[in-house]
Formats: sequence, C-alpha cells, structure tokens
Amino acid sequence: MMTTLETDKPRLLLVDDDETFCKVLKSALEKRNYEVLVAYDVKTGISLAEQYLPEYAVIDLRIGHESGLELVKTLLSLDDNTACVMLTGFASIATAVEAIKLGAVHYLTKPANADEIVNALHKNEGDSSVLISENPLSVKRLEWEHLQKVLMQHDGNISAAARALNMHRRTLQRKLDKKPVKE
Repeated sequence: MMTTLETDKPRLLLVDDDETFCKVLKSALEKRNYEVLVAYDVKTGISLAEQYLPEYAVIDLRIGHESGLELVKTLLSLDDNTACVMLTGFASIATAVEAIKLGAVHYLTKPANADEIVNALHKNEGDSSVLISENPLSVKRLEWEHLQKVLMQHDGNISAAARALNMHRRTLQRKLDKKPVKE
C-alpha cells in the first residue's frame, strides 16, 4: 500500500549501510529538492519502497553482506519507472553489467558527489564519447574481475563460486574483501 507524504518533491530512496555517507548524501540531495528516504539494509529498503514507491533510488552494491543487485530487481518489480543508480566502492565489469541488465540506469563508483548522482539519475542514454583506455587491465585487476564474474554467475553464492574456481571458500572471501586494484 502506498502512503502519501506531504511534499511534491521527487521521492528518492537511498540504501547504503554507511550511516555517515547516507547522512551527508541525504542532506546534499535534499538541498537539490529531493525528498530522501534512507535505509541501511535491504529489508528496510524494500519496506520503504513498498510503502512510498520512490521515483528514484540510489543503492549501494554491497549492503552489509547483502547484494544491492537484489534490491534493484525488487524495486523495478514494484515500479518499472523507478530510476535506479548503483553506487559502489567495489566496482567491477561483471557487477556493472548485471546492474544495467537488471534495470539500473547508471553505475557509479564511490566517491561520487551529489551532482554526479543526480546527473546519473536523469541519464537516459549512453555516451559514445567515453574514452577507451589505451592500457590493458593489470593481471591483479583481471583476476579480481574474473572472481566477480564467477560470483555473479553463481548468484552471489561464495561457496558455489569457490567450487567453480577450484579454491577454498575462505580464500575467495579474502580476495573479494580486498578493494579492487586500479586498472
């Protein structure tokens, strides 16, 4: 059941487990005339989405130990007009592709400021002028990308991905917990 709030501002759902980041971003987005609903976990995010049907959503890829990709899927099943931006400090090609395939309009890496996020929410088409890197990915980055791809193929199940990679689950977890190396 949708509840009506007393504002004509566009409603935006922000879901991230970093409370300080949420507080700062919420304030910045409210200054840009958005009504911002905040959740620090997927369950609360879904509950707010069901109750208020936001026009926009900014969702962290990794919310605690949960995947923000599931939240994108759920939000768009509630209202396929919700513009979702996936935000992450753990960017990979595999997760970017999945986010877009699930219906996110954009994928940004942290740190992203409020202006970048607002621009991404309103971006309706791709940009063919994006520069193509002249340098190939490093071996460490290729490994990290491959791990992410295999993890996505196994729906985020670390044990199944570890079996497919023929490695111990804890070894895979340790590798995934590291921040990705730069290109």
